[in-house]
Amino acid sequence: MSRLPYLQRTDLDDAGRAVWDALVSTRGGNIVTQAGGLVGPFNAWLYAPGVGARVSELGAALRFESSVDRRLLELAILVVAAHWKAEFEWWAHSKLAREHGVDDSIAAAIGRGETPSFEADDEAVAYAFTRQLVVGGGVDDATFARAVEALGRQGVVELVSLCGYYTLVSFTLNAFAVPLPEGVAQAWPEGARISSTSSGS
Repeated sequence: MSRLPYLQRTDLDDAGRAVWDALVSTRGGNIVTQAGGLVGPFNAWLYAPGVGARVSELGAALRFESSVDRRLLELAILVVAAHWKAEFEWWAHSKLAREHGVDDSIAAAIGRGETPSFEADDEAVAYAFTRQLVVGGGVDDATFARAVEALGRQGVVELVSLCGYYTLVSFTLNAFAVPLPEGVAQAWPEGARISSTSSGS
């Protein structure tokens, strides 16, 4: 169960309703549950509408206005989701990745923490760039140069921004224990997100 009670549109003030309406207009009505709340990270953003409004705009711009092919964006999102073991993000974007041309074997390897075998050079570049960034917080010169050649400077800026945005989404999902839809199996063992060193040792 989510650590934040689900808000409905009627619970919100003007600022909250504006965030709700923006989310639904850009993501579609399928983000509204049968009980009348918002799925995924979106419920949390209603609690802080000043943040939620800006995060919503950024997410929409990154996914729907990017110069980078959607197939590569979804591949990158899977890398971020797998790194942080963000269950809802993985569930939602595994389907989208398939719809946009990411092979199931690639997604499965990413989910297992393995480096996939790529036939498409642009996928290999996007994976290497994203993986280095989310694991180490930076990218080496050779990988950066390959990404600029494949995506252009604008595309690289958008890819970095996408990784940061979906890291925020992952943190939101994990911190607030956002559940998967009923009947959906977890991709990773229970408690896998919690570090064994969380005690501070």
